[in-house]
Amino acid sequence: MTKRNGILWLVGGAGLALLVYLFRSRVHFDWAMFWQQLRFVSVGHVLAGIALIHATYWLRAVRWAVFVSPTKKVSAATLVGSQFIGFTAVALFGRLADLTRPYLVARRVGLSLSSQVAVYTIERMFDLGAAAVIFSCALACTPKDLPHHDVFVRSGVLSMGATLAIAIFAGAIRVAGGTVAGFARGTVGLVSKSAGESIATKILGFRDGLNALSSVRDFAVVVVLSLAMWGMIGLAYLETAHAFGHTPELGNLTFSRTMLLLAASIGGSLLQLPIIGWFTQIAVTATAMHTFYGAPIEAATACGAILLVVTFLCIIPGGLIFSQVEHVSLKRVAQESEAAGSAVGVADV
Repeated sequence: MTKRNGILWLVGGAGLALLVYLFRSRVHFDWAMFWQQLRFVSVGHVLAGIALIHATYWLRAVRWAVFVSPTKKVSAATLVGSQFIGFTAVALFGRLADLTRPYLVARRVGLSLSSQVAVYTIERMFDLGAAAVIFSCALACTPKDLPHHDVFVRSGVLSMGATLAIAIFAGAIRVAGGTVAGFARGTVGLVSKSAGESIATKILGFRDGLNALSSVRDFAVVVVLSLAMWGMIGLAYLETAHAFGHTPELGNLTFSRTMLLLAASIGGSLLQLPIIGWFTQIAVTATAMHTFYGAPIEAATACGAILLVVTFLCIIPGGLIFSQVEHVSLKRVAQESEAAGSAVGVADV
């Protein structure tokens, strides 16, 4: 990857080492118990979680085909490989490889990279909206006698508020995207011209992505696909927790209570550094399970490790297979997508 990526990798590694050093004497961790937890994991629940996650990548291909349909009719099957390869690149090289998917799709179907980055932008907004809807609805249904009930309800209300804010923002961009972009360019540009231009570019890309949904039918299909996909992701988290049936705090977890774990995991994955990000993700989810559910730290950490495999790393074998079938070098395509993104001014999307 680039020199910037190497610097981020080193900074992340140094930060992780510092945290381990600072808290080495404050956290009692029984490694024997940790390995024992892993030995008793239910393989059936883990495989069910992996199957659910793999199904979401197929749904992503179908949704992407809907997004590009006004411009070019493509079959979802032709986009599946790009989804697997793209997410494998992110798993191996971190979030800086996020543009791999739009780059591969653009190359695959013969469309411009900027148009596919616009699709990628709107895809992320639908992901955020669908996750927030499921999150808020599930948390609103939590029984009042559950521990931390007020935290669950408050999180659900905030999530629903965020969903409404996204909907209002999307409506404003669809109606007057150019005006909003110009306003952002003029106001933010007073502080930093480059930042103002970057924000304006992102707003215009979001508008272009919204304009790709040319009919109410397409919009409805995308909404249904997004909700189904994030519902399946939530179920994958639940299946993983239930794989630790010998730990009641995890084995008896309900779907609604799983939402806080899902939210913590999403937050922990926003800055995903190569390899190091795997351990920070485990730490974030383990802390959430220990804090919100009262699970022993060893069981929470073991579950966090399996959760990383189920929701993030399980894509790697499929991605490697697709990369061989489609004659794609993961490292090279990640580098090319980042360079191409920089050339069209979307490297920081």
